[in-house]
Amino acid sequence: MTDARVDDPADFPPQEDTVERLWTPQRMTYVLRNSEDRPTKPKAKECPFCAGPKKSDEDGLIAWRGARVFAIMNLYPYNVGHLMICPYRHVGFITELDDAELFEFEKATTLAMKVMEAVSHPDGYNIGINQGEVAGAGVAAHLHQHVVPRWNGDANFMPIVAQTRTMPILLSDQRAAYAQAFSRLAPDFGLPLERGSAAA
Repeated sequence: MTDARVDDPADFPPQEDTVERLWTPQRMTYVLRNSEDRPTKPKAKECPFCAGPKKSDEDGLIAWRGARVFAIMNLYPYNVGHLMICPYRHVGFITELDDAELFEFEKATTLAMKVMEAVSHPDGYNIGINQGEVAGAGVAAHLHQHVVPRWNGDANFMPIVAQTRTMPILLSDQRAAYAQAFSRLAPDFGLPLERGSAAA
C-alpha cells in the first residue's frame, strides 16, 4: 500500500465561492435594531398604526396625513413602493368606519395610485384589505388597505426560488418621493394638504 499524496492548499488557484450576493442596504434598519444599545423587543406592544402618526413623518414612514386617514410605508413591503392607507381611529373592519372616514379612506387610495403613477410609473396595482386575523391581517386590530405598485417582471423568480424580495430603493427615500407627490396631488382630490389630526 502506497502513502497518499497530500497537496498543499497554497498550490491551488483561488476558488470563488458559489454564493450569490444581493445588496440590500435597507436591511441595515433590521441589523441596527438588534445592536446592544437598542432593545431587541419593545417593552409594550403598541399598535404600529396608532404609533406611526405620533412620530415625525420621517420616523413614522408617513407619506401623507389627511384629516381622517393617513398613508404609511409598509415596513415589510411585498414590492418596492408598497404603502398602506389607514384610518387614525383604531378599528378593525371597514364596516366600523363612519361615512366621512370611508370616503377619505377610498379617496386616499385612488390618490395613492396617482402618486405612484407620478413617482414610479407602475404597470398595475394590487389593492386589498385583509380583515381579521383569520383572513391574513398582520395587524388585525387596525384596518389598513394595501396599495402595491406592480411592473411587468418586477418579482421574476426571486420570491419563488430564493424566498427573497429585491428592493432597489430605501424606504426613507421612497417615502420622501411619495410625500412630495402627495403634497402636490392631494388638493386635486379634495383632500387636505396640511397634516391632519385624528378624528375624535
